[in-house]
Amino acid sequence: MDKLTDDVPGCYYNRTVQFFYEQSGKNISAHWRPRDYVVVSLGMGVSVIVILANILVMVAIFINRRFHFPIYYLLGNLAAADLFSGIAYLHLMFHTGPWTIKLSKNQWFVRQTLIDSSLTASVLNLLAIALERHQTIFTMQLHSKMTNRRVVLLIALIWGLAIFMGLVPTMGWHCLCDLENCSTMAPMYKRSYLVFWAVLNLFTFSLMVAAYTRIFVYVRHKSQRMSQHTSQIRHKETVFNLMKTVSMILGCFVICWTPGLVLLMLDGLGCESCQVLRYEKYCLVLAECNSLVNPIIYSFRDTDMLQTFKRILCCLCRRGDAGRKDTLSGMRCNTLEQEPYENGDAELVEKTRGAPLILKGTEDMMTSTES
Repeated sequence: MDKLTDDVPGCYYNRTVQFFYEQSGKNISAHWRPRDYVVVSLGMGVSVIVILANILVMVAIFINRRFHFPIYYLLGNLAAADLFSGIAYLHLMFHTGPWTIKLSKNQWFVRQTLIDSSLTASVLNLLAIALERHQTIFTMQLHSKMTNRRVVLLIALIWGLAIFMGLVPTMGWHCLCDLENCSTMAPMYKRSYLVFWAVLNLFTFSLMVAAYTRIFVYVRHKSQRMSQHTSQIRHKETVFNLMKTVSMILGCFVICWTPGLVLLMLDGLGCESCQVLRYEKYCLVLAECNSLVNPIIYSFRDTDMLQTFKRILCCLCRRGDAGRKDTLSGMRCNTLEQEPYENGDAELVEKTRGAPLILKGTEDMMTSTES
């Protein structure tokens, strides 16, 4: 898009990034302000933590055979999306503030594409996990019966859609030839694209709410029916655990995403008195924090996953000792906990140990039903 001359009347292909920022009213400071230092420092800190946390999740799923099930593959893909999000946001921190002036239009679009694709992939993974949990719970299973091939196709679809959404503005939904409709927050994007992206994410969230609401209603109804076979305390614990998990999933999503989506909608609708630029950077940091919250909700609350994390960190510490020659692939720290599998009792282990994610709140119900 960086052309030397205007090849179409009314288009501004030969103008700099600074030109579009000035036209949209988003002036770039040539000097670093205290606010810039705060935003960049906060953003870099969040990015590094996001990257490390999600690498830990991916390594745990890879080395522990107990996690080789569809739901954990989706968890690993969510961690990969959040890892990508952390990298994209770290890249943004090195290309923001006064550094923005030095960007070419192509570099600016690459910066935005990385952010948009990574955040879209994270949201789509959350929706896929919600739908997978919906399917398994309504069929009373701990793990989905999806084949590995279908899981791979689903993961490929998620990334295909995410990359496509990130490339849409570059492919034509920009305002290089329509300055009047340029966004304020993203000065080379059309306002209509911001509205589209915000509405799409709100629709995705609505599907998540519908899926988890059906799960909660179904489990509560099922628990009430079987309460005559189990203690009242156990019945209350089942419903409470499920409600707590659902509240955490949806609550964190709302807290992290709502401010940013509201700003996108206001900017897209052309609200000149809303001062969207005043809160833009902080809302983006908050949205990025969702990539930090995801591994906490979906992985760190899983007992088996926590044990695997401890063993990974333990072996990494031991590798730091001069006399140790352990490797992650060959370590004997019981990370894989292969003994039950060697006895051919994998199914029993999966039913007696903690179930992942939303099934944490329904494990008691399923156990009582089987008995």
